[in-house]
Amino acid sequence: MLTHDRLVKLYRELEGQDVLSVYVNGEQHDPAQRDAWRIRLDSGIAALRRRIESMDGDGQIGSFEQAWEHVAKELRPFQDAFLPHRGWVAFATADRLWYAQGLPAKMPDLVRWEPGARVAPYVRALKQERPVLVAVADSRKARLFEHVDGEIKELEGLHADTFVGDLSDVGMRKSPARSSGQRGETSSDQAQRLLEVAAERMLKDLFAVLEERAGSTGIVVLGGTPEMVRHMAHTMPKRFDGRVAQRPSMSMDMSLAQVREEVRAAAGDLSEAGHLSLVSELADAARSGSLGSLGPEATEKALEEGRVDTLLLSRSFIREHPDYADRCVGAAFAQGADVEEVSGEAGDRLDREGKGVAARLRFRGSAEPVSLADGPVAQSVRAVDS
Repeated sequence: MLTHDRLVKLYRELEGQDVLSVYVNGEQHDPAQRDAWRIRLDSGIAALRRRIESMDGDGQIGSFEQAWEHVAKELRPFQDAFLPHRGWVAFATADRLWYAQGLPAKMPDLVRWEPGARVAPYVRALKQERPVLVAVADSRKARLFEHVDGEIKELEGLHADTFVGDLSDVGMRKSPARSSGQRGETSSDQAQRLLEVAAERMLKDLFAVLEERAGSTGIVVLGGTPEMVRHMAHTMPKRFDGRVAQRPSMSMDMSLAQVREEVRAAAGDLSEAGHLSLVSELADAARSGSLGSLGPEATEKALEEGRVDTLLLSRSFIREHPDYADRCVGAAFAQGADVEEVSGEAGDRLDREGKGVAARLRFRGSAEPVSLADGPVAQSVRAVDS
């Protein structure tokens, strides 16, 4: 799967070339409908072919057919079968296939033949590049899982050193003070204390593994006994703040499939909470005249002036205004900005307060409004009407 940086690089490489962009919704479950994706795709390609033929003043149909052949070749192994992923995407020009791969995120059904790659729908898949680390623990052991690009695998687990030897002959461990007046520590108390120390050492090793594999952006999901989940969440280093989801419903004997479902739910909840906080932050910043823009007009202006650090688009906005959304994404990529698609409660709020568009800004700009339709950035990220 493409990372954000690789997608930006591909976008820039294809800028100005005639590109066939193909997106397929591969989320089918009914065996009787296993080839429904192909029927929808063939219908979309046929409609696009008719449109190109009706407007073909520059001999575009030949280049289009060559690009489509590159894409069709990649899809032949799935003839009359389900696609193996929730979504599928390809970018091709007349001379070569640039990219084709299944994605762990659901994609819309979309085909475009236009200058430059259609990248806005791909933004949804970029969420999947964030690693998700799962720790399911009790006081004696911890199971570790890693979820990347829609795939989950179990890593080597950790165990607390629970061997405390034979304390039965110790009886009472007297305090070294000769007349402290305090009762000594029983063997069972000592054993419990040693077990607690061993559990803390295990957690220290666990946090080190999570930090190494999650990096600065990965999500951490905590499961296991309720007591251990609370303790892990309370003692985790500050650098994990905002990236931890607690799922005490996750038990030590869960299967990979069960862990995958819990991970999707936890990561989705955490992502939505983060997006809701970000939308609120940007709305407040925009209203106070700080480093935020809210709404298409203000965000267009910021994009045109190269001031955008992070562009937010709601899922409904991308669906309802695909060409406009793609111009916004292209302008953001041109200035090295991040792009986030938001949905759920965060998307609803962005639709209500910003008509589906907002941005975090690098610096304040001029007072004069501009339009992406006429500016130099827009000219470099041209898109044809659907």
